[in-house]
Amino acid sequence: MIAELGAFALSLALALSILQTALSTAGRARRSPVLAGAAQGAALAAAGAVALSFAALIYAFVVSDFSVSNVAANSHTDKPMLYKVAGAWGSHEGSLLLWCLVLTVFGGALARARGLPFGLKASAVAVQGALGSLFLAFAVFTSSPFTRLDPAPFQGASLNPLLQDPALAVHPPLLYAGYVGFSVCFSLAVAALIEGRAQTAFWPAWGRWVRPWALASWALLTVGITLGSFWAYYELGWGGWWFWDPVENASFMPWLAGAALLHSAVVTERRGALAGWTVFLALLAFSFSMLGAFLVRSGVLTSVHAFAVDPQRGLMLLAILGLTAGAAFALFAWRAPQLKGGGLFAPVSREGALVLNNLFLTAAAATVLLGTLYPLILEAASGATISVGPPYFAATFVPLMTVAFIILPAGPLLAWKRGDLPGAMQRLAVAAGLALVSALAAYALWEPRKAFAAAGIGLGAWLILGSLAEVAERARLFRASGAETMRRLKGLPLGAWGMSLAHLGLGVFILGAVVETGFKAEAARALFLGQSVSAGPWTVTLDQVRVVEGPNYLAEQGRLTVRPSNDRGPAKTVTAERRFFPAGGQTTTEVGLDFRGLDDVYVVMGERAGSPAEPAWVVRLYWNPWARLIFLGPMIMAFGGLLSLLDRRLRLGVGPRRRKAP
Repeated sequence: MIAELGAFALSLALALSILQTALSTAGRARRSPVLAGAAQGAALAAAGAVALSFAALIYAFVVSDFSVSNVAANSHTDKPMLYKVAGAWGSHEGSLLLWCLVLTVFGGALARARGLPFGLKASAVAVQGALGSLFLAFAVFTSSPFTRLDPAPFQGASLNPLLQDPALAVHPPLLYAGYVGFSVCFSLAVAALIEGRAQTAFWPAWGRWVRPWALASWALLTVGITLGSFWAYYELGWGGWWFWDPVENASFMPWLAGAALLHSAVVTERRGALAGWTVFLALLAFSFSMLGAFLVRSGVLTSVHAFAVDPQRGLMLLAILGLTAGAAFALFAWRAPQLKGGGLFAPVSREGALVLNNLFLTAAAATVLLGTLYPLILEAASGATISVGPPYFAATFVPLMTVAFIILPAGPLLAWKRGDLPGAMQRLAVAAGLALVSALAAYALWEPRKAFAAAGIGLGAWLILGSLAEVAERARLFRASGAETMRRLKGLPLGAWGMSLAHLGLGVFILGAVVETGFKAEAARALFLGQSVSAGPWTVTLDQVRVVEGPNYLAEQGRLTVRPSNDRGPAKTVTAERRFFPAGGQTTTEVGLDFRGLDDVYVVMGERAGSPAEPAWVVRLYWNPWARLIFLGPMIMAFGGLLSLLDRRLRLGVGPRRRKAP
C-alpha cells in the first residue's frame, strides 16, 4: 500500500509541475499575481509530493518490501540499516527520484524567493516547472521505482557492495544538490531571455539574483565531488584519488562551468558587463549536469559509477537534454544581440582578470568535454575504440589551469574598471618570493628531485600566500596600528573571507595533488606470515590473517604492522580485508589506511598465493605523501563558498542594510 502511495504521489507531482508551468505562464501573460501565486503554491506542493514519494521508497527499503522490484534488485534483509536507506538512491530509478526531489525542492525555494521582479520570477517559475515536468514524466512513464513483482521473491539481490559505504551514502544527495541546483540559474537565465531585458540597469540586479544560487550549487557540488573522490580512494583499492573516469568528468564539467559562472556573475553584478556571457554560462552549467545524467544512465559508459540501463531510456534522456538545452541556446542566440552590457573597463582591471579567468576555465571545461565524448563519438561513427586517459588531460587541462592559477592572486588586488598591475605585483612580492623559495626548497630537499613537482609546490604556495596577501592588504597589515588592523579584519564582509578561503583551499589542494602524484611510492609482494614489504619510508609486515563475519559478508582480514623503515617512529597496526558478499556473489577490498600526519600509508590485501599448506597473500603498499591535503583543500573551498553565501549582500533579493536616520 505504501508503494502505491509513493507512485500516486509521484504522478501527483507530475500533474502539479505541469500546473505550475501553465499557471505561471498564464500569470505572466496576463500579469495576474493571483495566477502567479497559484503557480508558486503548485511548485511547493510538487516538492511536497515528491518528498512523500521518496519517503515511501525509503520505507519500502527499510522494511525490505521485495514485492517492489527496485527493492528486490538493490536490497537484502541482512544489509545494515544505513545501506538499506542508501539503497533508495543506489539504482537508476531511485537516483532519478532523488534528482526529481532536489529539482522540485529548488523549484519550491525559487517560488518562495523574494525581491525578484514579477515578470522575471513568473517566467523562471514556469521554466523550473517545465524542467520538473520533463524529468517527472521520465520517472513516471519509464523509470518508476514502485513497480511491483508478482510473485515477490523471498530475498533480494542486495546493493552493489562497492556502494555499501558511509561516504557513498552521503555523496549522491550532496552531488545532486549541486548538480540540480544549477537548474535555478538555468531558469533565471531563460527567464531573462524571455523577458528580453535590453536595459543596462537590469543586468547588475540579475547578476545579484543569480549569484547566490550559483554559489550554493557550486559549494554543494564541491563537497559531493570530494566525498566521491575520497570514496574511490579508499574503497576501490587502486591507490589513487582521481582517474579521469568519464563519470568523474561528468560531475567535473558542471563544476568548472559553475566556477566560471560565479566569477562572471561578479562582473555582471558590479559593472553590468558580460551579461550575455554570464547568461551563457548559467545555461551551460545545468546543460552539463543534464549531460552527466545522460552519460551515467544511457549505458554508453562502462564505469563503477554508472547505472547500467537499457539504451531506450538513455535516448529519452538525450531527448530531454536536446529539448531543454537546444531550446535555451536557441533562445540565447536570438536574444544575444539585445543583451547590452554596461561598464567599460580596461584590460588591466579586476574585470579583465575575471574575464581571463573565465576564458581559462571554459577552455579547461572544453578539454574535459572533448576527452570524455571523443571516444564515444569515434566508436559510434567508425566502431573503433580509443581510450583517453591521464596523459591527454595532463597535456591539455593541466597547462591551462596552471596559467589560470598563476594569474589568480593578482585579480583581487586590482581595482575595478582600471587597475594598477605593477602596484598589485608589488603587494604580492613577498608572496611571490616565498613561493619561489618553497619551490627551490622542494627541489633541493625532496628525493628524487623533480623539477615539475617542485614547480607545482611553488604554485600551491603562491595561491595560499597570495590569498593571505589579499587579506593582509585589506587589513593594512604592518601599515596601520594593531587596533586599526583588527578593526579592518572584523569589518571585512563574509564574502571577502569566503573568496580568500576558496582561493586558499585551492592552493592547499594543489599542494596535496602535486606532492602525492609526484613523490608517491608503491610496492607489491606476495607475503607469508611475518614477511614485510617496503615503499618509500615505510615498511609493512603481515602479522595475521583470519576469517571474520560481517552483517552481510565474509571477509579474509589481514592484520598488518606499519612502521618507519628506519625504525625512528612508532609502529601502528592496520587491518585490510577482502570481503565476499554471498547475496551478490561479489568480492571487494577494504583498504587499510594509516594516517601519518599529512601522509597516508595505504595497504591493500590481494588474493592468496602459494600453496594451501603454506599460503601467502599479495599485499600492495602505497605511500601517498600529503594526501590529506587533497581532500582538505576542496572542503576549505566549499566552506568559503558557504561562508560567502551567509553574506547578507549575496542573499537573493536582499540588499545592503540601511541605517536609520538619527
